[in-house]
Amino acid sequence: MAEKRKRLPSSSPEGDSMSHWEIPSSDPPAEHEHPYASLLCCHSIQDSLLSSNSNFTGYRGILNWIIIFLVLTHAHLFLENFIQHGFLIDVNKVVGHLIEDNCNWPSAILILTTNIFPLVALYLERTQEKGLLSPASSHRLHLLNLGFLLLFPAAVILREPKISTGGAFFFLWFYTVLGLKLYSYQETNRWYRLAYLENSCNGCGAQGVYKEHLTLQDLYYFLLAPTLCYQRDFPCTPKVRINKLLHRLLEMVVVIQIMVGIVQQWIEPIFQTSEISLFTMDITVRLEHLVRLVAPTHFLWILFFFLSHSYLSFWAELLRFGDQHFYGDWWNATNLITFWKNWNIPFQKWSRRHVYTKLVDHNVPPSQAELLVFLMSAALCEYLIALPLHSCRLWIFLMMVLELLVAVFFSYYFQGNYGNGLVWLCLLLGPPLAVTTYFHDKYTGSYRPSSLPQTSHHKVFRQLD
Repeated sequence: MAEKRKRLPSSSPEGDSMSHWEIPSSDPPAEHEHPYASLLCCHSIQDSLLSSNSNFTGYRGILNWIIIFLVLTHAHLFLENFIQHGFLIDVNKVVGHLIEDNCNWPSAILILTTNIFPLVALYLERTQEKGLLSPASSHRLHLLNLGFLLLFPAAVILREPKISTGGAFFFLWFYTVLGLKLYSYQETNRWYRLAYLENSCNGCGAQGVYKEHLTLQDLYYFLLAPTLCYQRDFPCTPKVRINKLLHRLLEMVVVIQIMVGIVQQWIEPIFQTSEISLFTMDITVRLEHLVRLVAPTHFLWILFFFLSHSYLSFWAELLRFGDQHFYGDWWNATNLITFWKNWNIPFQKWSRRHVYTKLVDHNVPPSQAELLVFLMSAALCEYLIALPLHSCRLWIFLMMVLELLVAVFFSYYFQGNYGNGLVWLCLLLGPPLAVTTYFHDKYTGSYRPSSLPQTSHHKVFRQLD
């Protein structure tokens, strides 16, 4: 049956030349919504989810896929390793590398002697507070105490043959951290003292305002706290959470076991295929060894970061230390400079507070001050790794300088996701791999068993001779 129809008014300037929707005359008035209005327009302006403009962050499913894919793709490597070498994990061997000859434990004794240096620092602070020492004399004595603190472990490691490699590492790192803490301790107390004197001159100071903080309890709390920067009245949490404490302790035990397994089951067999150091290898053989070491070295580095997180969080929980900002989201860094600023927050705070600020105060341009701080940190990393291994080839220092050049010259071309990919590439091929080369040369020079079978290269050299 035919129905009367009417046309909707057109908004187009062409009028009747445009096609129009026609509706029955029995429809509701025009001011009411069309019953199919939601179906007429199904498109709007929006970006693809994987586009950089979409601001989409729900990648958890992709992360799970990557983890499963990595496990499955590396499963054959572990299987081939067990078939070829058998089960190599031996905790007794690890303990043998850590303890000293004849169980004399010289490194443990040297760590106990470190109590002398904090006590000297506390005595100098108390003496200056009583007015028995001038600020200039106290500052010189503090620097002399710190000089002995830093030179003593280096001299002992170089001259004492009974210290094992593991003991030397622990001993040197302990002394270095103590030196950074004591420098912050004397410097910050000097700032408090100057602020107190300024307030006293303005009539708002009170005698003994800082005297109560010069105690053994205050000093040793700072030495045990997971921070390098001293201040009075650290922020504290309400109580110690036992479940968190046990959780962190379990994490440390598990992560250490996994790290030992990677070293003995994966890295050490690669070391055994070489009888000479990487420094004296042919370039092609050297590259082949480094490529094989990339994956286990990177896994070891990630586990070391997680171990540091668990260790610092354990002490923070035990001491009720409130500031647990030990690192930023360095995994999202789009350039290496952002990564360095978020990788190690305690050292970043210390270097900016006690080095960068001083350099700027002495009219050093901020960019040059940042460069000097970076070079200092690179030299410190080289010192902490090379000295216990008695091998200083500047590989770690040069690798970090090379990364700095990459950050300066490629930051304009690699931004966003591409910049983050460049950061991860540098982490795969950067300082962690350079650290492994030091241990490779140490192993080939000291720990390589004489009973290992000769490699094919070694047999060829014997035949040529």
